[in-house]
Amino acid sequence: MNRTETTREALLARLASPDVYPQKLDLIRGGLLLIHFGEDAYRSSSFLDDRILGAATRGGWVPVECVVEAAGQLVDGMRPLHCIFHTGHVGSTLVSRLLDETGQVLSLREPLPLRTLAEAHDVLHAPESLLGPQPFDRLLETMLRLWRRGYATTRAAVVKTTSSAARLAPVLLERSAESRAIYLNLRAEPALATLLAGANSLIDLRGHGAERLKRLSARIGSGIAPLYTLSPGQLAAMSWLAESMTRREALDRFGDRVIPVDFDDFLGDVAQFMQRILVHFDLPADAGQLAQLAASPVLERYSKAPEHDYGPAIRNGILADARRAHRVEIDKGMRWLERLARSERAVARVLDTNAGVYPA
Repeated sequence: MNRTETTREALLARLASPDVYPQKLDLIRGGLLLIHFGEDAYRSSSFLDDRILGAATRGGWVPVECVVEAAGQLVDGMRPLHCIFHTGHVGSTLVSRLLDETGQVLSLREPLPLRTLAEAHDVLHAPESLLGPQPFDRLLETMLRLWRRGYATTRAAVVKTTSSAARLAPVLLERSAESRAIYLNLRAEPALATLLAGANSLIDLRGHGAERLKRLSARIGSGIAPLYTLSPGQLAAMSWLAESMTRREALDRFGDRVIPVDFDDFLGDVAQFMQRILVHFDLPADAGQLAQLAASPVLERYSKAPEHDYGPAIRNGILADARRAHRVEIDKGMRWLERLARSERAVARVLDTNAGVYPA
């Protein structure tokens, strides 16, 4: 047995433990990159994408079929799997880190294979698809099983998706019938201010623009202007609308398995919202723990880069600056949404929905 085969067999032999992490899925080479990871590494990582790879990373590529076979034999140690879906820049990493603080959750923040699966699902029935429906289902089931692994103290695993990968929410919830989710959002105007505030906001909006515009066009009857004609504010509005309509579908289809959370409302009463989230995920939520969560230092750090200060006061200041600097574009985006709402009932419904209210 050569060195590559030895590494492969060693990784597969430890697949029952989350210490072997499926970091990347490559559909072209038909492989999964399995790496050695650890409980502290999960907790410290803001993203489980290529930023966790480095010179000291140990692991190797394993044929997909070998992982599918090995994962199918995993029986013991599976934990409940839940999800944090969101529309982008709405506190999902913060909520994930607060769940870490309970000591009972294994948080998987933005696993890269989920993005690959979302892209594969987009073209699943198209001629250019690299996967047929059955291979896709087997791969998704394999990833769900691997995301369900946990450590001794893990009572649930919680996957936090990227905003765009949340378009796979209906598929995930269908395949994992026991899973529950929260779906974070902001109302339109603060969302536009947030999306336009960052130094690289336009790059991010344009980078996801084509996929979001295609998804939005498939949901509403009216023609939408080409991407290149949209101003920055209109592009932000289109992005918010595409993700908000995907969120609306998940809420409509899965009832009380998915609860909406408005991030501004969350910041207004962290203890109350964390209690609802913990109960929803069938996790303990005693008063002492909730008080600790509401006073957690996590709330005063930038969740994606905890070395930086970023509490509610700083956030409010950034949004105030964005509203001053981008008022014209925010107004353009809001008018774009209002015009579309006059001709599209589904858009009007999303605009009228009070995203922060829980079902009674």
